[in-house]
Amino acid sequence: MAWVGNQTFISHFILLGLFTHSPLHLFLFSIIMIMFLVALSGNGLMILLINVDSSLHSPMYFFLSWLSLMDLMLISTIVPRMADDFLLGGGSISFTGCGLQILFFLTLLGDECFLLAFMAYDRYVAISNPLRYSVVMSRRVCWLMVAGSWLFGLVDGLIQAVFTLHFPYCGSQEIDHFFCEVPAVLKLACADTSLYETMIYVCCVLMLLLPFSVISASYLRILVAVLRMHSVEGRQKAFATCSSHMTVVSLFYGAAMITYMRPQAYHSSKQDKVVSAFYTMITPVLNPLIYSLRNKEVGGALRKLLGRCPCGH
Repeated sequence: MAWVGNQTFISHFILLGLFTHSPLHLFLFSIIMIMFLVALSGNGLMILLINVDSSLHSPMYFFLSWLSLMDLMLISTIVPRMADDFLLGGGSISFTGCGLQILFFLTLLGDECFLLAFMAYDRYVAISNPLRYSVVMSRRVCWLMVAGSWLFGLVDGLIQAVFTLHFPYCGSQEIDHFFCEVPAVLKLACADTSLYETMIYVCCVLMLLLPFSVISASYLRILVAVLRMHSVEGRQKAFATCSSHMTVVSLFYGAAMITYMRPQAYHSSKQDKVVSAFYTMITPVLNPLIYSLRNKEVGGALRKLLGRCPCGH
């Protein structure tokens, strides 16, 4: 604590967490830990398969390997800390620790926003203009897209982390959340945050609505191209690939928009926790499952890898 004038300014926060120690919450905590292990193994396996199997060295899988890496990092930024607080108690987090969590979380969130948009554009080019696909989606272009995703995410994360902790915090130290998410932290600020909230809204329009508009436009064009296909098998394959992508996109963008594009007055702690769980825990689990279970090429790569394993002989 620090005293300035008549106000007591706090030097750290206390995360209240997602669960209490009731039997139901212990059960839910166990499910989340299982999901965490599934996310680690599923995304790790996807990265391994895409890197070792030459048949998966295409732009679509290149982007998918980066998506898996981002999901691994995203869930690892949130769940281990949450589990430690739940099992050992306390929940105390320093200003610096809170700032770093905001930085890592929003950087990865921004990365995924733009990467999902680039993945949608990749599918649009592959289905609508297959003859020029290798030229349009060259290796250099793919690397520039990934680098751009990281750059935009990092800039957004830095801006929001610095500005959020720039405010004075006094009185209550308790953040009613399971990690340092900006809307939950701002509730404790003892200053007018309305101008900053407007800035967050503008950032979210750029980081969420702009990529989502690209995705919507891409899939609208894809739908038109698919409906014109004469091959039933080609149409089914295109629908299978795109529907799985749209499932992930809907969950991810929907939850992020609910959290970051609502005015502060409409935020409820319970709702925010549930919504945040979607894009911090559930989508990192779903991504590898959706892309692997519905994809014959990934299944074939896994069988080849298991065939090489000495334990399989």
